[in-house]
Amino acid sequence: MLKGIDPLLTPDLLKVLAEMGHGDAIVIADANFTAARLATEGRSKPVIHLPGADVLRASRAVLSLMNLDAAVEQPVAYMQVCAMPDGYRSRLQRDVVAMLEQDGHARSEQCEAVERFAFYDRVREAFAIVLTSDLQPYGNFLFKKGVIGEALDV
Repeated sequence: MLKGIDPLLTPDLLKVLAEMGHGDAIVIADANFTAARLATEGRSKPVIHLPGADVLRASRAVLSLMNLDAAVEQPVAYMQVCAMPDGYRSRLQRDVVAMLEQDGHARSEQCEAVERFAFYDRVREAFAIVLTSDLQPYGNFLFKKGVIGEALDV
């Protein structure tokens, strides 16, 4: 065990987070997500399983070590629930967005709903997929990594 690191973060997941660069994206997905297929399409990527973890818990653990990209308007994307009006968020989506706001990661308007197949396109270019045991449909998020550094001297 390492001090100060969430025990949910496995050695494989820690390695992926360390290897990711600015602008790379990581997907936190529910148990129904087509991770195995999407991991081989487009850019090949690892699938990291977190059995017993839900999307909210996994997102909180990952973001405890990773800044979101401040250089883009919406560093967070989530899969839009089909056949629902614009602006609709499921309970899980609302909970994750609330956690992002509460923990100071992102504001609600920095979180973008993305149509299912367009979300899959983004996943194909992601760095890695974290597959949870969450049974909530449409519980899929994409987080774009930012930088850690000092303020620019101007």
